[in-house]
Amino acid sequence: MWARRRAEMEPAFFRLHPAVSFLYFLGVLAFSMLLMHPICIVISLGCAATECVILLKPRSAAKKAALAAPLLAVAALINPAFNHEGATILGYFSSGNPLTLESLLYGLAAAGMLLAVLLWCAVLQRVMTADRLFCVLGRGAPTLSMIFSMVLRFVPLFRSRFRQIAQAQRCIGRDAAGQSLAAKLRSGVRVFSIMVTWSLECAVETADSMKSRGYGLPGRTSFALYRFGPRDWKLLSALLCLAGCVAYGAAAGKLSWLYFPTLKGTPLQSSIGALIAYFLFCCLPIMLEAREAYLWKSSISQI
Repeated sequence: MWARRRAEMEPAFFRLHPAVSFLYFLGVLAFSMLLMHPICIVISLGCAATECVILLKPRSAAKKAALAAPLLAVAALINPAFNHEGATILGYFSSGNPLTLESLLYGLAAAGMLLAVLLWCAVLQRVMTADRLFCVLGRGAPTLSMIFSMVLRFVPLFRSRFRQIAQAQRCIGRDAAGQSLAAKLRSGVRVFSIMVTWSLECAVETADSMKSRGYGLPGRTSFALYRFGPRDWKLLSALLCLAGCVAYGAAAGKLSWLYFPTLKGTPLQSSIGALIAYFLFCCLPIMLEAREAYLWKSSISQI
């Protein structure tokens, strides 16, 4: 009974104020895209993968990684094929252009950075639900919050509607299974066209509905269940402190790394402080989950 109740509990990130979660994701996404130091990429990728496993469960996280694998392979291999900078030559292509170690490592770093951003976006989509987005952006930028929430739900909504339309097409005898490639392409285009038309109609209906309710008008009040508590203030202070340390380290060049013409970066002993701050910043949700698990086990042992 206790294990089932523990499994049904929300993750620690869900019990934070949406503004704290939103600011954290803005910071971690910005750092993941801007910091190309190899250690920073490994830290961001490892923490994002761990948080994906915690929030999305291992099977769902593995599916997302499998879907992103072809894109990452292309990103890692396309750079050495077109970028021939670098001083360490590993070989030559049939065209006579050199294959350099620096271009290969830069392609791997870019692929790792892209995977980290995709995983953080998956965590963002799981944590920042529509009501939490409206709580953060509803008053200051109501139109932006509406568009952002609609964009986040487009992918799962498209998948659900695509399955419904494909099933309806099979029920009326318009399935292309077992037919030629051209027939399958025509069937796929027809299903896609229906899905896009349906989605656009629903978007127009949503816009008209929100407009008729006075959404975004000056003076319109909104209700939210979320309130800033002492825990939110403490976490916000820790978040801003760690983010400030990382930003200062990056501005001071302590997290800089050059791939061309040769691999060159700041010595580890002078950048260790900024790297530790970045590690703690990325690990913040994982530490929250670990603390919640410890408190839960302690409470069970006292019963």
